[in-house]
Amino acid sequence: MKRRTFLFATIAAVSFPALAQSKPLKIGIIGSGRIGTTFGGLWAKAGHEIMFSDRDAENAKRAAESVGGKARAGTVEEAVAFGDAVLIAVPYGALPAIAQQVGEKLKGKVVMDPNNPVPSRDGELGAQAKEKGAAVSTAAILPGARLVRAVNSWGYQTMASEANRPAPRMAMPVAADDAATLKIGTQLVADAGFDPVPVNSLAASRAFDLGSSVSGKILTADEMRKALALR
Repeated sequence: MKRRTFLFATIAAVSFPALAQSKPLKIGIIGSGRIGTTFGGLWAKAGHEIMFSDRDAENAKRAAESVGGKARAGTVEEAVAFGDAVLIAVPYGALPAIAQQVGEKLKGKVVMDPNNPVPSRDGELGAQAKEKGAAVSTAAILPGARLVRAVNSWGYQTMASEANRPAPRMAMPVAADDAATLKIGTQLVADAGFDPVPVNSLAASRAFDLGSSVSGKILTADEMRKALALR
């Protein structure tokens, strides 16, 4: 393993021990489908404020109603403005349209990316992203966003059922290109009820892309670190 990877993993292990619940954040969600609604509900349960949005406004309203509490619905623009962090959960082929709509407003924001390219659905964009790696491809579509790659290789039903289970919790790898962004992304994964496993770069997140050796596997953090060759 490269020295930079080892040092980053070591720093992350020191920086994020146990990860007590963070102070509440405002989280905007673009895409109120299964992943968006699942994680909006988990974060709301942890005390965060949620605004759902969707190209179909009724989907966003239904998601907010199902979560209850402080969850609300708004437009995509309103969700981005509202959020200290933003989850984008849409078909991969929709990302360029999201970039055109709110890309400028996402610059400097923490953006969680669970989106998986599927060539049969997403065409040439999906094929190129699958070949290049999903996270670095998303970063190119959303330049300036503080991208976090996480919660991308497990079905929503698995994540919903395994969240907040008794220790040891289900491990969830989290990747970003800088320590400050990684810290926030790691905290959000912990608040959703998983044991985060920090990874030092978006490029390295290819190791847990959909279809990888760990994709779909329910592992502990120690098992995940071993599978990803982290110490």
